[in-house]
Amino acid sequence: MRYFLFLSYRGTHYHGWQSQPNAVTVQETIEKALTLLLKNPTEIVGAGRTDSGVHAREMYAHFDVENELHCPTLIAKLNSILPKDIAIHNIIKVENDAHARFDATKRSYEYHIHLQKSAFDFENSWYCKQPLDVQKMNAACPVLFEYEDFECFSKKHTDVHTFNCKIKEAHWQQNGDKLVFTIVADRFLRNMVRAIVGTMVDIGLGKITLEDFRKIIESKNRSQAGFSVPAQGLYLTKIEYDYIKK
Repeated sequence: MRYFLFLSYRGTHYHGWQSQPNAVTVQETIEKALTLLLKNPTEIVGAGRTDSGVHAREMYAHFDVENELHCPTLIAKLNSILPKDIAIHNIIKVENDAHARFDATKRSYEYHIHLQKSAFDFENSWYCKQPLDVQKMNAACPVLFEYEDFECFSKKHTDVHTFNCKIKEAHWQQNGDKLVFTIVADRFLRNMVRAIVGTMVDIGLGKITLEDFRKIIESKNRSQAGFSVPAQGLYLTKIEYDYIKK
């Protein structure tokens, strides 16, 4: 039987989602807890792979068991033994061929920036010390809808077969000294959001123009795009499936 985990986590103290040797990851931490409680080695498959330090307000992963679970009890037990920065919100029984990664139809991210030094936001947002022209940054957002190939924003040497993504929404919102960039697409490449934000920051600083932004995308060259903004400001905020209603 296949089940979906619905969870959230603060990525500050983890080397990303995916299990890897000699590093503490979110996936490994949850697998150890499930294995302990189910008394059987249990692997999970996530909806995506967040990098080291990136947070997730909404993440899904699937796992398989032989016998039907009493989900409320398992949720309570998992939350009692998992670290305080990982929370299980629901466990949902799904069809045996349901897949947390391949069945996701839409993913949403936010990137958070604060423009004044804060003693509280430094682990959850990026401090940009220079003033930004948010109007110009917002003007760059519709340019993303003109393209589907975003190789220029992808980390090099990744194991993907295509760099095509359909971006459905992108905008900046400012509230006082805080900025939030929201972007929604069917899929994302590794490091894509942080590279887009870094390039848009260059627009906000007046280093590049909208026409430069188009040329960067058309170049398909990562070295032409802007810097990758720090991980602590990035949040995976929503994942959607046709068969999961919220």
